[in-house]
Amino acid sequence: MAQAQAHSGPMVTADGVPLKTSLRRAERRRKITAFMLVVPLLAFILLTFIAPIGDMLWRSVDNPAIINTLPNTVTALEDWDGEELPPEEAFAAMVEDLRVGQENRSIGQVGIRLNYEMSGARSLFSRTARNADSLEPPYKEALLDAHRRWGDVETWRLIKREGRPYTASYYLSAVDMRYADDGSVAMQPENQRIYVALFMRTLALSLAITVLTLLLGFPIAYLLATLPLRYSNLLMIMVLLPFWTSLLVRTTAWIVLLQQQGVINDLLVAVGLIGDDGRLTMMHNWIGTIVAMTHILLPFMVLPLYSVMKTIPPSYQRAARSLGANPFVAFVRVYLPQTVSGIGAGAILVFIISIGYYITPALVGGQSGQLISNLIADHMQRTLNWGLAAALGSILLGGVLILYWLYNRIVGIDNMKLG
Repeated sequence: MAQAQAHSGPMVTADGVPLKTSLRRAERRRKITAFMLVVPLLAFILLTFIAPIGDMLWRSVDNPAIINTLPNTVTALEDWDGEELPPEEAFAAMVEDLRVGQENRSIGQVGIRLNYEMSGARSLFSRTARNADSLEPPYKEALLDAHRRWGDVETWRLIKREGRPYTASYYLSAVDMRYADDGSVAMQPENQRIYVALFMRTLALSLAITVLTLLLGFPIAYLLATLPLRYSNLLMIMVLLPFWTSLLVRTTAWIVLLQQQGVINDLLVAVGLIGDDGRLTMMHNWIGTIVAMTHILLPFMVLPLYSVMKTIPPSYQRAARSLGANPFVAFVRVYLPQTVSGIGAGAILVFIISIGYYITPALVGGQSGQLISNLIADHMQRTLNWGLAAALGSILLGGVLILYWLYNRIVGIDNMKLG
């Protein structure tokens, strides 16, 4: 009886610890060990992916220049109705802020920020700040004498509107819109609407490149999956060969081939298909962008297709033909549906890479072949309008996420295979 009672108690390990407790400890140690193994990868993703995206989203709405450099003016304009010029107190606050900003050399940031919204704002603030120490009361008349723009109500409305820590101005500019004089949202003038058209061009060219890579890559992947090993290995080397060549070298090679005095035009003239005065313009336009990027991104379509086609047994088509289907019907009804996961993987991979491509469109695109990424880079490197560049990048990121969501709804991410 005593032995039965002893065996009916909780099971323990050799050192007397209950078995359940020991198992929980072992499971906890296993999870901690697994987590420690992936900590370097998590840190790498956080520093190189999550943090830059977060910084981009923050810069697209961050607006510290006015509120930090002109704090007295922002406070003085809080109760101003915006109908007429602000009172003397606002002019006095502006003079004080200009003096302080000139001393700590921060007034230039205000001019740069407001110049994005109103042409000439940079010279207005820099010129007035240099002479701020010599201004004397009444400050309203002093500022009006210093620069005529201080007598423009629109200038003060702009300062009041942008005197907030966050702004939607960058996003409005990114979709060809702006704040009107009365504070409402309006479209930009017709000759200044460039971003929406550039977004549409980016989507159109990316879609064209995706379709072309699919049309060219599908037969190549099919041959890779069905040819004997010695031939498929040689073909695979030819597919991977572009990865072993510099991107700049490949793009430069297309410039040599496609330009009006290039190899392709010379051959067409030599065989008499075109005259010397009718050479084709295939460079520095959308044609050059599509051709060069299709060549560069073709392996990204071929490899996912090949990885899926390699797993499709050839006996399926033979069985379909033995049941009465001709080769075309057997291919379309039996083989092609099994490659949908590879088509989806290659298409979404090529499309996402295309809409963010920069180097090749910059070299061969010209005016009609530029993508939105080229304008983002221009704002970051030349105009230094990082807020607008961040807004454009955020919209591009949002568009990619929407397309990814649509792909998941229509095809299903579970059906996407890269290998």
